Amino acid sequence: MSEPTHRRRMLILAICCMSLLIVSLDNTVLNVALPSMQKELHADVSGMQWTIDAYTLVLASLLMLSGSTADRIGRRRVFKAGLILFTIGSVLCSLAPNLESLVAFRMVQAVGGSMLNPVAMSIITNTFTDPRERARAIGVWGGVVGISMAAGPIVGGVLVETVGWRSIFWLNLPVGLLALFLTWRYIPESRAPKPRRPDPVGQLLIIALLGSLTYAIIEVPSAGWASPQILGFGGLALVSLAALLVYEPRRAEPLIDLRFFRSVPFSGATVIAVSAFAALSGFLFLNTLYLQNARGLSALNAGLYMLPMAALTFVCAPLSGRLVGSRGPRLSLLVAGVAMAASGLLFAVFDAERTTALLFTGYVLFGLGFGMVNAPITNTAVSGMPRSQAGVAAAVASTSRQIGQTLGVAVIGAVLAGGMAGVAPGAYADSFPGAARPAWWIIAGCGLSVLCVGLATSGRRARESARRTAERLEAPAVHTPADANA
Repeated sequence: MSEPTHRRRMLILAICCMSLLIVSLDNTVLNVALPSMQKELHADVSGMQWTIDAYTLVLASLLMLSGSTADRIGRRRVFKAGLILFTIGSVLCSLAPNLESLVAFRMVQAVGGSMLNPVAMSIITNTFTDPRERARAIGVWGGVVGISMAAGPIVGGVLVETVGWRSIFWLNLPVGLLALFLTWRYIPESRAPKPRRPDPVGQLLIIALLGSLTYAIIEVPSAGWASPQILGFGGLALVSLAALLVYEPRRAEPLIDLRFFRSVPFSGATVIAVSAFAALSGFLFLNTLYLQNARGLSALNAGLYMLPMAALTFVCAPLSGRLVGSRGPRLSLLVAGVAMAASGLLFAVFDAERTTALLFTGYVLFGLGFGMVNAPITNTAVSGMPRSQAGVAAAVASTSRQIGQTLGVAVIGAVLAGGMAGVAPGAYADSFPGAARPAWWIIAGCGLSVLCVGLATSGRRARESARRTAERLEAPAVHTPADANA
């Protein structure tokens, strides 16, 4: 196949960015609609957590399967299937009669979403083969997250106030259909030269691990640490993790190739992705509930309040992509870690919620930090890996993001629910800052993790470990008796 022209590459990038837009816009719009959904569906804090985590949990569980399947049967084919499923799931969500149905339909959305972002990133990686051009393309990709953060709260606020929360899911219908048409028309089919075989056991272990861990975290405030169900699901998570670590290295072509993590930059990108996206999901969850339930703002005004954060993310994401392409990831990660940690500390130490000036300062700092962090995560995860494994490497990076989002909402929501237990509705505004303070310390810690891990995994020795890992991955696999029996 001939190399696509520059114009064709830009068109492919635009189509892939459309898929990211509907997935990320869906999350930011949903956050603004949470209080309205909570009132209409008569849900508590854990119910709102499940509307987010049911989606991110299924997404995280299936991303690697989707990435490896796309490498095997065709990236365009899987990408189109994802657009169809995501669009259908969005329509079903808009018709959900109760909380249980909404959670189930969000899971349908997630099955489709799992076929979009990692596959799109694999398409981008195989389309933009020059490292600098790829870094810039990834910067544009990261900028789409900023667009969704900027547009989502405002568009969501307008829709919630004028039409109702169900209309937020209608946004995905025209974008999904347009992306489907353009994909069919312009994106060429591609596969990995040597795709991986299916790994159903590994897939089931991942689902058991993430599902049981998330359930235990979300339900612990109401059930208690010593309850049989929390102990049981916590034990299932530990057993699933142990089984995964024992089983996967014994396969010739595992779902999770643990050799990837011998690359220090790749391992660092995974930890940074979990930390950064846990901070993001917790930040959005806390502020949405605070602005609407504690301050009494409308959905639209709450979206406008968060616009400084979204604007900084939008501006900084492409700048970070260019910076990574020209100077490497270290400077971007340094700025990201400092800014995100400083934002968390403003709320944890100085009660930034109580002062509008400090509140906006915290939003600006967080938007700056998150805008700088996405490009180095993605570029580091895929740039050092063989192109033949682009789908799997991109899927691991995307999975790390979704795990971070899932854990962020689960942990921070559980901390907030514990702090607000027994608080009367009339005392919500006065009690919220104190109840949220431990959660803000967690977000500050996530920022500090981005800073420290970024500095530790972006030096010369780290890059050398990435080179050695790529050589091992490209070397022919040595089959063992365990492989034959797998």
